[in-house]
Amino acid sequence: MKLATKALAITSALLWGGCLFCVGVGHLLSAPYGVAFLDAMSSVYPGFHVSRTMAGVLVGTLYGLVDGTIGGLIFGWLYNALLSS
Repeated sequence: MKLATKALAITSALLWGGCLFCVGVGHLLSAPYGVAFLDAMSSVYPGFHVSRTMAGVLVGTLYGLVDGTIGGLIFGWLYNALLSS
């Protein structure tokens, strides 16, 4: 059974972007929440820094949406390619 690559890309984007958004909002509400995770993500995504601003949360969310889309596309393509061989 082949995967729907587009659906997987959209789902991955929403999950990873939503994860970064939720942790970012949690950090806005309570300063120590998710600091280690956000520090790790700031080392991966250039321009994203651990800050208690809504702009920082949106930048992280955008990075998560783009990264999730690319990851979902690659995973779906690779799965389908290996399935047919």
